[in-house]
Amino acid sequence: MAGSESAVGEATPWSDAQRAKMRRQAQDILTNLLEAQSRLEEIGVEKWAPEAFTKAGAAAAAGDAEYRERRFLEATASYQQGVEELQALLDTAPQVLEENLLTAHQAIDEGRRETAHAALLIAATIEPNNEELLRLRQRAAVLEQLLSLLAQAEAAAGSGDLAQAEGILQQAVALDSQSLKARSELEHVTLAYATQRFNDAMSNGYLALNKGQFDQAKSAFRKATRLVAGSAMAASALEDVDSAETAHHLADLRRSGRSFEMQEQWAAAVIAFEQALQIDGNLLFARQGLEHSSARARLDQQFRSAIDQPERLSDKMVADAVAQLLRDAATITPRGPILRQQLEQLEAVLEKANTPIPVILRSDMETDVTLRKVARLGRFQQRKLNLRPGTYIAVGTRDGYRDVRLTFSINHDTEPPTVVIACTEQI
Repeated sequence: MAGSESAVGEATPWSDAQRAKMRRQAQDILTNLLEAQSRLEEIGVEKWAPEAFTKAGAAAAAGDAEYRERRFLEATASYQQGVEELQALLDTAPQVLEENLLTAHQAIDEGRRETAHAALLIAATIEPNNEELLRLRQRAAVLEQLLSLLAQAEAAAGSGDLAQAEGILQQAVALDSQSLKARSELEHVTLAYATQRFNDAMSNGYLALNKGQFDQAKSAFRKATRLVAGSAMAASALEDVDSAETAHHLADLRRSGRSFEMQEQWAAAVIAFEQALQIDGNLLFARQGLEHSSARARLDQQFRSAIDQPERLSDKMVADAVAQLLRDAATITPRGPILRQQLEQLEAVLEKANTPIPVILRSDMETDVTLRKVARLGRFQQRKLNLRPGTYIAVGTRDGYRDVRLTFSINHDTEPPTVVIACTEQI
């Protein structure tokens, strides 16, 4: 008591003023401390830095005790220490926010739901409207469903059903497009599924190629090129199909050409060998086949023309040319049934063509008669001529009379006509 009274007794206006000033300084700093404390409580400091916040509170409590004891200078120092510690916590809040957002992001990617939720809770107390926080909350909300889809996809892939696995993973990526695991798994399965389909397409293509099913083989190999763009294997396979198809087509043309030759269908054989040469002009079988078939096709056409138009043989030059054809054809070996038949028919036709038919021509002794391509007969009453089968034209002329012209045909199958030719119409 004596000390207190002595102190009071020693108080002076100046010392009172000094103490008042120190009290105000302590109060000002205390105000800053309380504001920092309030701000930290608002951002949930007790959840992310409880020990540091407690330590800062201890400094503030010490300042309160010193303030009550009117030791304002010490109280000011304690309050200032508390302010500095609280400000340090405020300064670390952004870093704590980023750390927890990063932790949440990693935990979501790794499927650690509890860790993600705990980190998001702390981040939400610091900055509840943070854009990254809102995005991570959306991802966390579907994490359980995402993990389920990933498990389903893994099971489907493990059973070899890559198509189902790909579909499930597409759902997973649609659910959380930022999921590294979902995107990575989808990329892996998509590649594996494409490889599987590529291998299946290549296998189907070669299976079809071995069966000579060229269109199916091309379709399969083209599918393979779409699945693996720029695949040298698929491109080479398509070249193999083209080569095999060409070889098959040439073999078909060779067989067809030979078959047509055996059947004595020479025009058809010519077409087959010409088509082969259009593909490869150096093919020996096609060049030889075309040369042989062309010659036989010409001969065949000449024989058919002579057989179908026997009247042309009335011209001795034509008949002689056909006779030469017969002599040339007689050396051909082997002879097919068509050629033998043609030779027999042509020999018969030629024999008839070379066998004259007696024809009687009558006139009036006034008309000058000419049998075209045979002879000028002059005037006569009746003439008997031995003519080759065929069609003839008799022309009569007489001064002062209109010319007459008469066409007649003769052959061994009908009685020869009696040809009467005379100019009777005066001009």
